[in-house]
Amino acid sequence: MKIEILSKILIILFISIFLKSCGGLPKAGDARTMEMEGEERARKNIEEGKGWSLRGATNAMGKTTYEFSTSNPMWRATFDVIEFMPLVNVDYSGGLIITDWYTDPNTANDSLKFTIRFLSNEIRADSLKIIIHKKTCKNQSNCLVERFASAKIEDAIRGDILRKAAILDAESKEKKKKR
Repeated sequence: MKIEILSKILIILFISIFLKSCGGLPKAGDARTMEMEGEERARKNIEEGKGWSLRGATNAMGKTTYEFSTSNPMWRATFDVIEFMPLVNVDYSGGLIITDWYTDPNTANDSLKFTIRFLSNEIRADSLKIIIHKKTCKNQSNCLVERFASAKIEDAIRGDILRKAAILDAESKEKKKKR
């Protein structure tokens, strides 16, 4: 009998501690229980950084706008230049493209992997960081991977991306003028 009472007390105590650690029961005036009107809720979300809008449109506070990757000429140009390479990771918000290992048919034992980081959306040479890794395999289980420091290849890819980005940017500005 005493064990049953003791176990019930322990269960109630455990539940009380659990509820208290979760913030307890809502208090009067607690934001979790108050219903807000649509505009007020939207304004509060925007102030907390939860708002969003499409390019050209603004949210209720007019503070943020987001661009899609297709409107970024550097991003689009990079895909045009490396379209022959398989991709492993593409992260527009992080400004990163990582290709898979690419093997040229003429060099069966060597493969290259590119990491392209976007440091800025501006069409400038210092807006891109290109890192190349080279994998040389004697057989399938014996491969050496190292950073491949080839300024010639990095400059060629950077130059191709910048040229293509400049063309895409000029075309975009021309379309805006026609509107």
